[in-house]
Order: sequence, then structure tokens, then C-alpha cells
Amino acid sequence: CISQGQSYETDSGRVFVKINHKSQAKKMFDGEMASLEAILKTSTMRVPKPVKVISLSDGGAVFVMEHFDIHSLNRYMATLGEQLADLHLHNAKLKEQQRKDVQTAGKGPGQSEMQYVNKFGFHITTCCGYLPQHNDWQSDWVNFFTQQRLQVQLDLIEKEYGDREVRDLWSKLQLKIPALFHDIEIMPALLHGDLWGGNIGQVEDGPVIFDPASFYGHSEFELAISGIFGGFGTAFYTAYHNKIPKAPGFEKRLKLYQLFHYLNHWNHFGTGYRGSSVSTMKALIP
Repeated sequence: CISQGQSYETDSGRVFVKINHKSQAKKMFDGEMASLEAILKTSTMRVPKPVKVISLSDGGAVFVMEHFDIHSLNRYMATLGEQLADLHLHNAKLKEQQRKDVQTAGKGPGQSEMQYVNKFGFHITTCCGYLPQHNDWQSDWVNFFTQQRLQVQLDLIEKEYGDREVRDLWSKLQLKIPALFHDIEIMPALLHGDLWGGNIGQVEDGPVIFDPASFYGHSEFELAISGIFGGFGTAFYTAYHNKIPKAPGFEKRLKLYQLFHYLNHWNHFGTGYRGSSVSTMKALIP
């Protein structure tokens, strides 16, 4: 658990307040607020509506958002899969709409409408856990993921542990990564970014997701952490893949995406995740 949270009654209804006393708390909450706002704009998934991020005098911050009475997800597993696919397809639909609008004389995008995003990244730093993610825009997904996700995590491990085996494995794995993306087209998709079982739930009328670390990336990345920690039923995956079928090479790329989460957990929680990180790297190097 990164932050503490509590609900409060206010004149305008109930709110949920997260508090964190770390010096980077405001950056973390600003990224989460921007992530929730981006997901809300798509009208595809239910997320808490963000209200405000407030700095504390001790250098920490609080994040005020809509209160939901959230329960464990059981009834709406298939709905979650469908809605997540809709979120991932939303940017592609914007592209198609933009193409149609150009063909319709005099039709331009409205001020409040979302625009198609043709690169990978995000307009603000987001944090997966408490570690900041490098979201500078890139047009090439493989470069983005290799440099701004895996390399960043491996640099932290090198600095903290100087692990020679990991260094050697990484030098070999880097050469293998481009082949995993041969012959597949990747369109930027808005991602939740940290969709494990602890960040999903349900309210009376449907599923809810929360604690996002969003960016525009490959939709397959979203499914990696759910496969590590579980909590997602078969109905979820069936419903998701009915809308977004698995592309050739899916399973191996999923392992690559899981590597990011193993490394991120190693950097957060210590060497208990070293074994999983090393075995995943070895499995990706034939």
C-alpha cells in the first residue's frame, strides 16, 4: 500500500481522500488525477471522478476524489473485459472519426472532444507504485518500451545491486526484443497502466477501476500484471479478446511486459522479485 485513504462527508456529498507524506507525493497524485481525467473523457469505463490535489506543508500531498462504495468484483468480470477493450480501442475510433470529419467539409473537432493521439507516452509524469514513469512522447513503441520502461527499471537495479547476471542477460535480451514485434501493427491505446486485482472492483451497477498510471501504449501491456497476481476470471479474458483478438506472438510479448512488472516490484520491494525477473529474461532469450 503506497498511500492511506479515508472517506469524508462534505456539503456536496461524500469524497474519498488519499494522503501520502513522501516528497514526490504531489507528482504521483498529479499523474493519477490526469490518468483518471483521461479515462473519464473516453466514457468507456467507470473511474472515480478526481476533484483536487493539495500540497501539504510537510512536502506530502492529498488527493480528493469521488467516493464509491466498492466491493470485490464478481458479477461484472465479463463487463470489465468488454469495457477495457473499449478503452483500448477508443483512440483508434478517434482516428477513424477524424478521417471521416476531414472528408466532411466544414467539420472540425470541437473544443471538448478528445483528439487522436499518434504517439506513445503521456502529457504528464505518472507513477507505477511510487516510481515515476518516463512518458516523453515517442513514435516507435519498441523504442519507448525498451528505453522508457525496461531500461529505467534496470538502471535502478544496477545502481542499487550491481547485479552482473542481470546486466549480461539484458545485453542479450535487448537484441531479441525487435523480433517479438515483427509483422504486427501497434496503434497507441490509452492504458490504465497498473491493472492488477487490487485496482478493480464493482459498485451496484457495474465494474470500477482505480489507481491508474496511464499512458498511451500497446494494449497488450495492460494484460501483463493481471497474469502475475491473478484476480481476473476467464470471463474477463474471453470478453476482452472477443473485441481485441490475440495477435501472433502474444504470449511471448506478454512475458516481456511481465518483466517490467517484476523489475518494478524488485525496485519497490526488494530481491524477492529477482528470481522472477531473471527467469523471465532467460525465457525470452532462446
